[in-house]
Amino acid sequence: MSSILSVKKLSKTVISNGEELKILSDCQFEINAGESVAIVGRSGSGKSTLLSLLAGLDVCEQGEIELAGQSLNRLDEEQRALLRGQHVGFVFQSFMLVQSLTALENVMLPLELNHQAKAKEQASELLSAVGLADRGHHYPNQLSGGEQQRVAVARAFASKPDILFADEPTGNLDAENGHKVENLLFELNKAQGTTLVLVTHDLNLAKRCQRQLQMQAGQLTEITQNITNQPKINDEAGSYAG
Repeated sequence: MSSILSVKKLSKTVISNGEELKILSDCQFEINAGESVAIVGRSGSGKSTLLSLLAGLDVCEQGEIELAGQSLNRLDEEQRALLRGQHVGFVFQSFMLVQSLTALENVMLPLELNHQAKAKEQASELLSAVGLADRGHHYPNQLSGGEQQRVAVARAFASKPDILFADEPTGNLDAENGHKVENLLFELNKAQGTTLVLVTHDLNLAKRCQRQLQMQAGQLTEITQNITNQPKINDEAGSYAG
């Protein structure tokens, strides 16, 4: 299998209260095309920072990230945006739908930005695939949280990305809707061959992925045994989302 994402000696430091705080320290791993990978870890461990770097939304100071055959270190902001438009999809915990657009128009958006023919027809097919064929004319504020996230999933897969980054995709959903969204992610992952990278605090969701990477104290390690047999990672609040 060919690598879709390669990370070498990646580090990230920020200034907090006048002091240097190392968020990531010498992270190194590869993800192959078509794989599903979960990144888990307690709150503040650097998961979301890592995801932002992997997608080229933030710039790494030390180390190297190669995404879809291109070194992010050598691209400027405009070039990284173009790379994301061609190869990357996103699903966020907070849905991030355009409130002034209908569900159908939200799914059409990446297709139109990529000048895809028959954008409306393709978007309609995707809404049908996520069970929202009859909700295309509704605006986000007219949809439930579960429906909004399903629209977000349809939009993410609309341009058939090579890799999809999902940051706590079920974090704002109840158990039933969360399970529906999980199933959609893995069904579309399989149908389109899209690489799936999930940041999640949900161990059951992580267990569904082919691989699990654990972020702890700024370092990333691969979990080699079933994640359900690992010691539970809790911070004082009893959660490790973020």
